Amino acid sequence: ALSVLKPNVENMKSIYKDFAKVLKHLEEVQTDIIQNLNEFSGRKEKESLASLPFLKSDTDSFFSRYKVNLIVDNIDLKGAPVIFEANPTYYNIFGKIEGKARLGAITTDFTMIKGGAIHRANGGYLVIQAADLFKDYWAWDALKRTMENGEARIENIGEDYRTVPITMMKPEPIPIKTKIIIIGNPYIYQLLYSHDEGFQKLFKIRADFDTVMIRNNDNIKKYAKFICNLCSKEGLAHFSPEAVARIVDYSSRIAGDKQKLSTRFNEIVEVLYESSAWSQIAGSSIVEKDHVEKAIDEKIFRSNLPEERLQEMIERKNILVDTKGEVVGQINGLSVYGTGDYSFGRPSRITAQVYLGKEGVINIEREAKLSGNIHDKGVLILSGFMGGKYAKNKPLTLSASLAFEQSYGGVDGDSASCAELIALLSSIADIPIKQNLAITGSINQKGQIQPIGGVNQKIEGFFRICKTNGCDGSHGVVIPIKNIDNLMLESEVIDYVQQGKFNVYAIETIDEAIELMTGFPADEVHDKVEARLKNMSEEARRYNLKGTG
Repeated sequence: ALSVLKPNVENMKSIYKDFAKVLKHLEEVQTDIIQNLNEFSGRKEKESLASLPFLKSDTDSFFSRYKVNLIVDNIDLKGAPVIFEANPTYYNIFGKIEGKARLGAITTDFTMIKGGAIHRANGGYLVIQAADLFKDYWAWDALKRTMENGEARIENIGEDYRTVPITMMKPEPIPIKTKIIIIGNPYIYQLLYSHDEGFQKLFKIRADFDTVMIRNNDNIKKYAKFICNLCSKEGLAHFSPEAVARIVDYSSRIAGDKQKLSTRFNEIVEVLYESSAWSQIAGSSIVEKDHVEKAIDEKIFRSNLPEERLQEMIERKNILVDTKGEVVGQINGLSVYGTGDYSFGRPSRITAQVYLGKEGVINIEREAKLSGNIHDKGVLILSGFMGGKYAKNKPLTLSASLAFEQSYGGVDGDSASCAELIALLSSIADIPIKQNLAITGSINQKGQIQPIGGVNQKIEGFFRICKTNGCDGSHGVVIPIKNIDNLMLESEVIDYVQQGKFNVYAIETIDEAIELMTGFPADEVHDKVEARLKNMSEEARRYNLKGTG
């Protein structure tokens, strides 16, 4: 028997001569076969087992001991393995020991040991999404332990938590040389860095992926190649140069900067698919610019129902917004609303009332607990500007209230602080504000106008109201000069601006804003404010009121 067996074993040894554990296993197999030659005689099974055929199985078979359980097969792999685990549960990452139920008992053997993603990625890279990984505490804990020890164990979770110890298979640990890559947002990273002691030691390399890139000729060419490759790969209609240019502009719109391109390619791919579909519907063999416009318009239409409802309420005068005339202490501010995947702007009426008193500027939104911290800060900065401008040598004796009219869902951000200040000065000086203009921008204590977010949506929101009421060339929006690079407006707005029917003004200081919104020179407005404040201070002394500044 040995003369028959040994040549085969020696042949296997020559193949695996570099693997000591395999050579040892082959020696043990050879010895076991020699010791159990009677099992190879071909005789029939015992009568007792023949009468109970349901007991026969691969697990019970003597010969199953010679099987090889291959848990990873990378024979066709070129280069290091890169494994993306979409469902990183404990068992999917580290494997498990399966069992079979027989006669009320669970049986298992080494052939039921199953590997996981960590084994398939051994010698390469394992990529996991953080949001998915942290849904399973056991997976994260075991992953850190594996990285610390350099070995992975295949064991079932329940073994450590049995009330009665049970003898189970204990596969020996497998040495692991795997690079773990976790993809997540900055918030998750900061939480782990601050609160998980082992995270800093185990994950020493951080790589930030930007959501935008510079818009230059090189990157535009790369965008065009990306579109071409996707069309070829997915069988989409190819895009004309004009259609590619429209996609590039749409990318800048998503990025919120005409000098940038978005790297949020999922959103771009959605538009590419829809554009191709519209070209097929139109019977065109290639995607033209009009098909891209149609895809973008339809994408907006599916999400803009709240915007349409608000627009309707403004048109029916349920929400009050004036686009004509002049009013003291009333100004058109601009707000941005979000519905998840879609954001839009609309005008908000901001009013100011000034009266004799000593309370200073009262933020009605704050008093009603409808404002956020940033908005509250903006109002305080506004008060700081007032004190620095008009109360350096005397107390500032006044009471004033600021409010976003018909706003019931909360207000945050400081982009309305410029509008609030102009409304306040208008109320103090009794100078009317033009209602055919809207303004956005935050102000600092020195009177400089600072950039804000959502400038495109804000301009377009006021434009739609003006278009409905009739644009006569006097309407427009005042924005911070630093937001010029962020302008990627809808083609309709651009057309109206080019025709002189709508205007966009860029400003640097509060004085420029005052002159645009009131039509009066800034110095004249400041003089009237000074005179009114002086008069209010004198009146306050008559009533023994103490100033606020």
